[in-house]
Amino acid sequence: MAKDESNIFEKEVEKPFHAVPLAARMRPETLDEIAGQQHVVGEGKLLRRAIEADRISSIIFYGPPGCGKTSIAEVIAKVTSSRFERASGVTSNVSELRKIFEMAKGHMKLSGKKTILFVDEIHRFNKSQQDVMLPHLEDGTVILIGATTHNPNFFINSPLLSRSLVFELKALEKEDIISLLKRSLDDPRGLFEYNTEIKDVVFQYLAVTCNGDARKALNSLELAVITTPANDDGVIVIGEEEAKESIQKKTVLYDKNEDGHYDTISAFIKSVRGSDPHAAIYWLAKMIEAGEDPRFIARRLIILASEDIGNADPRALNVAVSAMQAVEFIGMPEARITLGQATAYLATAPKSNAAYAAIGAALDDVKSGRVLPVPEHLKNVKINAVTKTEEEKNATYDYPHSHNNNFVEEQEYVPTSARYYIPKESGYEATIKKRMEFWKKL
Repeated sequence: MAKDESNIFEKEVEKPFHAVPLAARMRPETLDEIAGQQHVVGEGKLLRRAIEADRISSIIFYGPPGCGKTSIAEVIAKVTSSRFERASGVTSNVSELRKIFEMAKGHMKLSGKKTILFVDEIHRFNKSQQDVMLPHLEDGTVILIGATTHNPNFFINSPLLSRSLVFELKALEKEDIISLLKRSLDDPRGLFEYNTEIKDVVFQYLAVTCNGDARKALNSLELAVITTPANDDGVIVIGEEEAKESIQKKTVLYDKNEDGHYDTISAFIKSVRGSDPHAAIYWLAKMIEAGEDPRFIARRLIILASEDIGNADPRALNVAVSAMQAVEFIGMPEARITLGQATAYLATAPKSNAAYAAIGAALDDVKSGRVLPVPEHLKNVKINAVTKTEEEKNATYDYPHSHNNNFVEEQEYVPTSARYYIPKESGYEATIKKRMEFWKKL
């Protein structure tokens, strides 16, 4: 009975070849097969040296979907001849983690093999789930490789971060995805058995429309190939129309030369800056329909709130940051509503670039070598009352709250007459300007 069950299990494991998606079949098996990410796994880079020397410590990978986080983890396990265990930040619990640790200890005693525990979406683990891993990382029971699309500094506990190397992975470049797509046509793991004719425009289209997501590009190519009937000569011809159907995107959204992407975000930014909410909402809708990363849009709104609105409406920054947090929390498609609300608010807010101009001018001064000394009365230094000089005795900080209007009429805060922040007569900044003029009169 046990033998039969074993045979059944083996048959289930050996799935039909095409039951496994192309993106999974084309996962790299060596470091040299990894697409892109040369800033992390290129020759001489820290991670590659650690892998090749088999001196891997716990690692956190973060980056957008389809950039290779899982693939690199699997390659590390292969190259270092380690056991590979998987867990999910969404479905795994503490009990499951403890079972993995127990098995890892057993395998270490029996075979001496290390265990790599790969945790996908590790940012979803709560504090107790993260803490339960710490002693097992400390004693070497497992080597953790965590993967997340979020910045780990905001979602991973400090004790876990301090025990891990953190690497940011980038969305794949267009050329990396095109190379991967073409390789999949000839690779025995890929689409080699199909007699295909695929036009260059298809590779360009898939590489651009997938926004650096190799998984999406590969699976879209496979769908196009297996659902397109062969012609009379037995050749499956894939053109742009077949590619569009396989990925369900319209070329009107983002054109193959990527100009559409940059032109659309530029139009969005300039519409908000120009206080046209109708245009801003339209360009937002175009980006959403094209599959633009909503976090990218949220980041642009935060920059707009400071660069183009500033203190004319200080609440704009709060709205934009809240929108970003909501996008992270609820995800798409509901996040489109939040992005629409924030876009409308920022587009109709009063505008001022005074704060943006102020920091720019001050940075220009500092970069040009105008580095000014800190006045004695502003220094954070306790001076011995007996030994201090006469100049130091006179350099006493005057506490503004001890004065009328909480303002000291004659106290220098920087030894220059340069003026950086020049508020405008717009929104709340008009009030700030009046206040500064009042202080100046004092």
